[in-house]
Amino acid sequence: MTKIEDMVLLHFDDEVAEASRLATAAGIEAAVIERHRFPDDELRLRLPAHLPARVALYRSLHRPNEKLLELLLVARSAGKMGAQHLTLVAPYLAYMRQDKAFRAGEVVSQRIVGEFLAGLFDGVITVDPHLHRIDTLAEAIPVPHAIALSGAGLLADVALSHRARPLLVGPDLESRQWVETAAQRHELDFIVCEKVRHDDRRVDIALPADAAVRGRAAVIVDDVASSGHTLARTAERLLAAGAASVDVAVTHALFADDALALIRAAGVGEVWSTDCIVHPSNAVQIAPLLAEALRAVPPG
Repeated sequence: MTKIEDMVLLHFDDEVAEASRLATAAGIEAAVIERHRFPDDELRLRLPAHLPARVALYRSLHRPNEKLLELLLVARSAGKMGAQHLTLVAPYLAYMRQDKAFRAGEVVSQRIVGEFLAGLFDGVITVDPHLHRIDTLAEAIPVPHAIALSGAGLLADVALSHRARPLLVGPDLESRQWVETAAQRHELDFIVCEKVRHDDRRVDIALPADAAVRGRAAVIVDDVASSGHTLARTAERLLAAGAASVDVAVTHALFADDALALIRAAGVGEVWSTDCIVHPSNAVQIAPLLAEALRAVPPG
């Protein structure tokens, strides 16, 4: 294992296990940021008294609103305490889905949050960000080192270890990048469905007309599971078409409210996810992938 010289990994007390795995994989020291909450919800943070020239900050940005303020406070303080190069390691990156104004007056949060992060960090490392109308992470976050990794291949490994030559299924056109990557890793068959979204909780799914589903073990592959409605409708269509089983493999296990129960009720068997977001479905540790990317960030 190649160690990263003169770097420390900062993290908060609610992500000790995840940050520790990354620090071990990268061969660097980890240090916790002390956090105190005043009665009015203001935060008081305390960083280590001495920081090296290179600092990485681990923060997965699900439920992001307060965390973005934490990033501002930590990044500005670390710079004043001697850090010359700051890298954000955010396995889940928030506010990437709103990449255009669909109606007059809508805020394009991807651009704003991306510029906010670019003003704080020299590098950003994330996993399967929600980028659909741009080609690179650097277009959303204009930093010198913008690295977007993918968990799709690792999820394909898990699926193949549980199902014999499964049919991989992308629930919509946006999922093609992930399902195709997963399929290519093991030369598996895959299909991509079409989705019509009516709102956050009402969607229609159509399988390809020539999809050979009957008798196959199907695994739905996607970047995010949030409300669960897209996964549930896809599972229902697959089972109606004769699939022998339907499982789900996702990078980011958000599973808001009753999402997990919803997809179970639709006939989904196993659910596998990466630990980019901590969840009982976690089947893949992403730390080795993050460590490799962190080692690739130049020191200057």
